[in-house]
Amino acid sequence: MTLGSQIAWDDTVLPFQLDRSDIRGRVARLDGVLDRVLEQHDYPAPIESLVAEMALLTAMIGQTIKLRWKLSLQVRGDGPARLIATDYYAPPSEGEPAHVRAYASYDADRLHESAEPFGLIGKGYFAILIDQGEGTTPYQGITPIAGGSLSACAETYFAQSEQLPTRFALSYGRSSSPGTGETWRAGGVMLQVMPAASPFAGGGGSGEEGLMEPSDILEGDEEENWGRANMLLDTVEELELIGPSVQPTELLVRLFHEEGPRVFDPQPVAFGCSCSPEKVRQTLSIYSAKDIRHMTTDDGIVTADCQFCGAHYEFDPETLGFEATKDP
Repeated sequence: MTLGSQIAWDDTVLPFQLDRSDIRGRVARLDGVLDRVLEQHDYPAPIESLVAEMALLTAMIGQTIKLRWKLSLQVRGDGPARLIATDYYAPPSEGEPAHVRAYASYDADRLHESAEPFGLIGKGYFAILIDQGEGTTPYQGITPIAGGSLSACAETYFAQSEQLPTRFALSYGRSSSPGTGETWRAGGVMLQVMPAASPFAGGGGSGEEGLMEPSDILEGDEEENWGRANMLLDTVEELELIGPSVQPTELLVRLFHEEGPRVFDPQPVAFGCSCSPEKVRQTLSIYSAKDIRHMTTDDGIVTADCQFCGAHYEFDPETLGFEATKDP
């Protein structure tokens, strides 16, 4: 495999379909995106792992949705890891990359570097929010934290809220190649029953706390196909998921050659943030002049920092709020 072909598959999501099984999926590879996401903050190692897993999930899920603007994933808990938030912005036009950003809030005093990352979340919820932009009503779906990973939470969400059996196999971490420094790499495979194949589900589920499981949704040939595809995915190795020695197309043939894999156009992914001075001004437009004075520093300015990308903004307080006396 040449270096050129390796780079071509970095930071991409490849859609595919298993024709024999009536199952769709995604193969994702992220490297530079994760480096850009994580270099914005000096996160402890367990928080880095949670952010990396969440960003990978977001890239894969975002690509499955006919999205005009933004998909957001959020995990909130009562543990030291209070919030993991990610956004996926649809590509502005065909051929351009989708954009991903991520942020974590945590209680450093309660966090132990050697802790198992998922256990730092505690009790809470996993949420998916879809915003198609101006003139539409945002959609929000929420399920409780369940399972032993963020990917398990996402699987539970799709079974419970969408009645779509879904499976993720993910791998992520720091890696190094000869002649290069240490960088982040992540990769994964997502499997999901085609939406038309799962029209029914009712009553309580057989999963944790009564949540839905794939066996509660599928029956007959659909259940057999789903089980077979999952058994094949169980054979994947972590190094196959993250590459770079195995191309996504090669991986699909290795895993699912008897299932009739068919691939579609890959979607490039890049780090990107939607923050801007105008958006900060809009956020502050609800505040009175008195409120703005409380936000003003001793140097006579109002400052704001983007939690996602670290951008720093400074404003003349007289240009802010609904009682502003100056134009920006």
